[in-house]
Amino acid sequence: MQQKSEQNSSPQNGCLQDAAKPSKKRQRANGILFDQERCNHDIAKMTILHDYSLDILKHPGFVDFVQTLCPQFNPSCLNSVEGFCVSMYLREKQNLLDLINRIPGRLNLTLDLWTSNQSTGYVFIRGHFIDSDCNLHHPILNVVTVPFCDSDDSLTQAVMTCLSDWHLEGRVLTLAVDKSFASESVKVNLQGHLSVNNHVILSGQLLNQNCYARVLSRLALDALQAMGETISKVRKCVKFVKFSESHEEKFIELKQQLQVPSLVNLLIDDRYKWDTTYHMLVAVCELKEVFACFDTTCPDFTMTLTMDDWNQVETLRTYLKYLYDAAQVLTARPHPTANLYFHEVSKLHMELTNAAFGHDPFLSSLILPLHKNFDQYWTESCLMLAVSVAVDPRHKMKLVESTFAKIFGDNAEPWIRIVEDGLHELFIDYNTDMLHFTASIGDEGDDIMSRTEPYEGPVDGSLFVDEGGISDFEFFISDFTCMQQFKSELDEYLEEPLLSDVKEFDILSWWRVNQPKYPTLSRLASDILSMSISTVSADSVFDTEIRKMDNYRSSLDSRTLEALICAKDWLRYKSIPKNVSNTLEKMKL
Repeated sequence: MQQKSEQNSSPQNGCLQDAAKPSKKRQRANGILFDQERCNHDIAKMTILHDYSLDILKHPGFVDFVQTLCPQFNPSCLNSVEGFCVSMYLREKQNLLDLINRIPGRLNLTLDLWTSNQSTGYVFIRGHFIDSDCNLHHPILNVVTVPFCDSDDSLTQAVMTCLSDWHLEGRVLTLAVDKSFASESVKVNLQGHLSVNNHVILSGQLLNQNCYARVLSRLALDALQAMGETISKVRKCVKFVKFSESHEEKFIELKQQLQVPSLVNLLIDDRYKWDTTYHMLVAVCELKEVFACFDTTCPDFTMTLTMDDWNQVETLRTYLKYLYDAAQVLTARPHPTANLYFHEVSKLHMELTNAAFGHDPFLSSLILPLHKNFDQYWTESCLMLAVSVAVDPRHKMKLVESTFAKIFGDNAEPWIRIVEDGLHELFIDYNTDMLHFTASIGDEGDDIMSRTEPYEGPVDGSLFVDEGGISDFEFFISDFTCMQQFKSELDEYLEEPLLSDVKEFDILSWWRVNQPKYPTLSRLASDILSMSISTVSADSVFDTEIRKMDNYRSSLDSRTLEALICAKDWLRYKSIPKNVSNTLEKMKL
C-alpha cells in the first residue's frame, strides 16, 4: 500500500490523474481556458506536419517560448512526443482502414523507393481509390524499411506487408513501379505473389505499369546530357550575372536600354530538378539579346555563346517544353483522374516521333534516342491509358481511334482491337464479381434477369468455376444471364452519342449520377479512374535522382518512421480541397 501511495504521488502519475480530471487540467489564466491535453495533441500534430525532432521538448528554447505564451504548460506531462505521434497515427490508420473496407471496388497501388546514406531502402506504397461518395483518395499506406535497396525480395516483401496490413487480398486492380529499380525477376515475383490471392485481369498486364514521371525525367536527363557542354556554358553565364550584385544591376540596366520585354526571372538551376534547368533555358533564350551585348557593359563577361550554341539551346528548350507540359498533369491539385493521361501521353509521343524522323539532322540525333525509350513506355502503357479515356463519356473510343490513326497509321486497326478486346475482357471479370455479389443477395437476381437482353456471342468457358453449393447448371444459367446484361450495358454506353465537351466537367459525379443505368460499368470506371501512372508524389515529379531519407529519419525505428510519414500524408490530405462538387448542375446534358 505504501508503494502504491508513493507511485500515485509521483509527478508522472500526477499528470495522469490530472488528465482524468478536466476541472484540474483545464485552468483559466487571464480569462483563457488552458487545456494540457489539447497542447499535447497539437505538439504531436505540429511535430508530424513539420518534421520536427521528436526531442522537441528537450529543446530549452522551445519550452521557454511555449511557457512565455502559456505559463501553465507543463512539458513533463508529455513524457513522449513519439508516443503521442504514434497514437495519432494509429487513430488515423483505423479511420482510413474503415474507409477502405467500405469502398465498393478495388484499389490501385504504386510503389516508390527511397534510399539513405546507410544503403537502407524504404518502399513507399500508395493506394489510389474512389470511395462510395465518389471522392478520390491517394494515401500512403505503408513505408516499409528493407535492408537492401537492390534486393529482389524487397519490393515483394513490401507489397505482401501492405496486402496483409490493409486486408487487400483480392482487391488490387493495377500496380505501378519504377522499372529502373525493378528487374524482370522482381516484376515476375510481384505478379506471381499478387496472383495467389488476387484474380489476375488482362493476363497480369495491369500489374506491371511503369512510372510516367520517372520516364519523363530520364528523357529530360538524356537530352540535357547530350548537350552537356552547351548547357555548361549557359550555366556559367547565368552564374556570372547572379553571383554579383553589381553584375546583375548592369544586366538589368542593359535589358532596359535594349527594351527587352521579357518578364521571366533569371535563375540558376538545381541539377536535381530538371524543370529548373528548363526554366533557366527559357529565361536565357528570352534574354539572348542582353547576353549577346553584355560584354560591352561588363568587360569581365567573356563567356559568350556562338550562334550555333544559341540555336541548339532554343531547340532543346522547345523539346524540354513538351516534356514539361506532359509532366504538368501529374502536379495538378487535386489529383487528376486517369482519363486525363491519354491525351498528354499520346501528344508527347507524336511530337517526339515527328522530331525524331524529321529532316533536321541535329534535331533528329537529339530526339531519336528519346523517342526510342518513350515508344517502349507507350507500347506497354497505351492499353491502360486508352481504357481510361474510353470511360470518359466525352470521348469513349472515338478519341482512341483518331489518336491511334495518327500514331500507327495503316496499322491502327489491330491496336484499336486490342483496346476493345481489353475493355470487354475487363467487363467479363467485373461481371464475375457482380455475379458473386448477386448470388449473395439472393432475390435481386430476379430484377437483373428482367432487364436482360438476348446475348448472341459466345460464352467464355473460363467463367465456369466450382462455386461450391451451386450446381454447374445453375451457375451456367446465372453466369449467362448476368453476362448478357453487362455486355449490353457496355454496348449501350459506347453506342450512345458523345457528351458535349463542357469546360467544367466532373467525371466522377457523372458516373455517380449514371450508376443506376450502368451499375457494373460505373464500378469499373471508378476503379480505372482512380489509377495513377506516377509512383512519386507531386513535389517529386521533376526529380532526377531517387529520393534519399535524411540521417535523422534514418535513425528512427521503422515503426515510428512509418507512423510519422503516413500520418503527415493523411493530415495534409485533409486540408486539400476535394473535387466533390456536383458540376452536373452546370452542364447541359
